Amino acid sequence: MANLIALQMISTPDPQENLAQVDRQLANLQVNEPTLVVLPECFACFGGSDKRQLELAEKPGQGPIQEALANMAEKYGIWLVAGTIPLQSQVQADKFTASCLLFDPQGKQVSEYQKIHLFDVQVEDNTRSYKESATTQAGNQVIVIDSPFGRLGLAVCYDLRFPGLFQAMGQVDVLALPSAFTQVTGQAHWMPLLQARAIEKQCYVVAADQGGEHANGRHTYGHSVILSPWGEVLNMIRYGAGIIQARPDTDELQKIRRNMPVSQHNQFRSYSIEPTG
Repeated sequence: MANLIALQMISTPDPQENLAQVDRQLANLQVNEPTLVVLPECFACFGGSDKRQLELAEKPGQGPIQEALANMAEKYGIWLVAGTIPLQSQVQADKFTASCLLFDPQGKQVSEYQKIHLFDVQVEDNTRSYKESATTQAGNQVIVIDSPFGRLGLAVCYDLRFPGLFQAMGQVDVLALPSAFTQVTGQAHWMPLLQARAIEKQCYVVAADQGGEHANGRHTYGHSVILSPWGEVLNMIRYGAGIIQARPDTDELQKIRRNMPVSQHNQFRSYSIEPTG
């Protein structure tokens, strides 16, 4: 048996406050089996300026945020998909990578996914204009990892709109999707996009979102959700901070793939980036 968990937050600009919030929620878990916990995008710092993110950017493999995450993964004996944190770019000193880190139950970082698709868009909300590329360096690797939950794929927020990324992953059993969808885009597209990814990949989806009003007035959509390989909602939290969980059913997953062998029938293999892991 295994357990899939999405942790929804309303993160602040203070990393210590956010890490304490994660720790409090994890303390309520009873872990008796392999457990995957997914945190939202920008869980450690949200609602401040892009400059603030750059100031907080840590060197890969070291820093108080990464140390706290490793300690929590070991303390609670969980596989932890640590949303995204800013890590110093090895290419451009004035930018950081939006890095989604995976820690194992021994507290070891076993993988890193850097957000590929950056949110440079206009949205009809009180923020209006978003330009992640001004401070964020885009990643260029597709990440899929062998894990106790099967093949685990990592993607972040705006990535969700680009099905080519998920096709490039090949077979995955679980998709982890840390996010910070805006209220406007979330209300319009969050669930249809998530269900499309679950159905086309015939996999479980664990989508952890930011869910409320933040210090800078930005509103995030929430509705963190765990979906089945048939696109069914197994559990959801709408707004506010909290935890949802569901147990994956390997037999049901295999039955769905056996009855409708989509991956075998797919006639298109057009990948621009090969998966790593």
